[in-house]
Amino acid sequence: MAEHNTKALPECFARLENVFPTGPDGLRHPPPECLDCDNKTECLRAALTGDQGITVHEERLNRAYHSGSVGFLERWARQKALERRKTRAGGWLGFWNRFRRPTPSGRSDASKEQR
Repeated sequence: MAEHNTKALPECFARLENVFPTGPDGLRHPPPECLDCDNKTECLRAALTGDQGITVHEERLNRAYHSGSVGFLERWARQKALERRKTRAGGWLGFWNRFRRPTPSGRSDASKEQR
């Protein structure tokens, strides 16, 4: 059996704005106190893979596009993938939005029933 770490995690664990805030230059940097923490790798990984991490990936994608290292089609494809991740992260609302079909007139199916 694997041993479980019984140490309590710090209060700031995986909170993106605490462990990876935006600096004055517009880039994200971990604060010095996070670099001394024993949980820094797991904490940053959890912050970036969580719902808030999608924002960081969008920021990186926009910087890459503006610098010219990513083309239009690749940026578009990555943005679509990030939007799908946002929808999945939206909980039940995101789950049900996947099944909702807009009608050709642009109205939802519920508004058709009211007529």
